[in-house]
Amino acid sequence: MKVAVIQHDITWADREANFRDLSILIADAAAVGAQFVVLTEMFSTGFVVDRDDIGEPIGGPSSQFLMEMAKQHNVWIAGSCPEISTGDSRPYNSLVVASPTGIETRYSKIHPFTYGGEDKHFRAGESHQSVTVHGVRTSLSVCYDLRFADEYWAQALHTDLYIVPANWPASRREHWMALLKARAIENQAYVIGCNRVGDGGGLHYAGDSMIINPLGEVLAMGEDSQTILFADIDPEVVVATRSKFPFLQDRR
Repeated sequence: MKVAVIQHDITWADREANFRDLSILIADAAAVGAQFVVLTEMFSTGFVVDRDDIGEPIGGPSSQFLMEMAKQHNVWIAGSCPEISTGDSRPYNSLVVASPTGIETRYSKIHPFTYGGEDKHFRAGESHQSVTVHGVRTSLSVCYDLRFADEYWAQALHTDLYIVPANWPASRREHWMALLKARAIENQAYVIGCNRVGDGGGLHYAGDSMIINPLGEVLAMGEDSQTILFADIDPEVVVATRSKFPFLQDRR
């Protein structure tokens, strides 16, 4: 499966501007054969966590955009957006995976970023979620989840690929890069980290998006400007790695 990781400079709290910019980048990725396109966390708004009006209904404009792009370009697309469910006015930070046939899979971010105040305006999810994309068993997580290794361990035996859309600030970029590699090495799976670039909400974002193989080797990496990364994901490489180095069997 050929993946494209879109490292995007998000226009703050302006959905239409981001839809316009991303539609061009998604078309570019599809034109060179991408089958699965990964966008950033909060791709349509930026990491807006200090407003009570940022949420959308489930199936709102951001997920509709993903569905339209998936159908138009015959690709799978993933990105997170703020979606309000029943019973609470606060949205989930929902990672939505849209298929070209109109099927949506949702994962609600389990760990709101309390240090940045996300927990005050967003609800926490409660369960893991995976989806199979072109035969690749893909487990979903969002940004701050990356710091909690046990969440990844719990999914390892049925995971070929972890995706981690993020808005991870440049001030902690070393943590981002080290943790992405660690999650790949310790779980012997591919890891995709898709981070934004640019400025928003008083923070600077340096990108550093990466596609990492099950041995922890970086297949593609972005720098600090808007770009698209490409790589091939092969579940047989996961099988071969775990067979040659059967470390997961010793996990307790």
